[in-house]
Amino acid sequence: MISSTPPPDPAEYLDDPNRKALELDFEARKGPALFRWLTVLMEHLIATILVALIVSVSANVIGRALFNRSLPWADELARMLFIWLIFIGAAAAFARYEHIAVDYLVRKLKPRAAHVLYLIQHLIIIALMGVLIWGGYVVISRSTGRTAILGVPWNLINVSLVLCAAFIGAVAIWRAWRSLTLIRTGQET
Repeated sequence: MISSTPPPDPAEYLDDPNRKALELDFEARKGPALFRWLTVLMEHLIATILVALIVSVSANVIGRALFNRSLPWADELARMLFIWLIFIGAAAAFARYEHIAVDYLVRKLKPRAAHVLYLIQHLIIIALMGVLIWGGYVVISRSTGRTAILGVPWNLINVSLVLCAAFIGAVAIWRAWRSLTLIRTGQET
């Protein structure tokens, strides 16, 4: 016998209700406008980089297939674009809470206890992003070379890590502050 009731909404059991206060809501304009604006900008950059990556790789494939010659610049460009794509994508995914997470324990806790765990989580993220920013700065300050074929400064590639870590760190600071506020007051502000 087939049931006539619709299946339950997956959002009911997939979304963590305790996390809602920490999300950047793009439709309701919740969260710092700068973060929302930068996330949308990053998503447009991701689309642009993806198109450029497809064109670069396709040009190389066509060059090999039709002219029996590869295009060395296309390979180097694809590598640089892929690095930027990874770091911009990681930052945008963090802003939208789209990274993989195990939230079984947090979903079983009361909101205040869940936000204590979220606070700890975001403090760890802030510390790790600080290490990445410092390490990225060290790499950038010591890097003076250029890529072999296109002659692009390595710093232009290496700065992608620092920008990604700075954005993730800033969002994590905001989320830690929100969790701290929710722990102290027990309600959203």
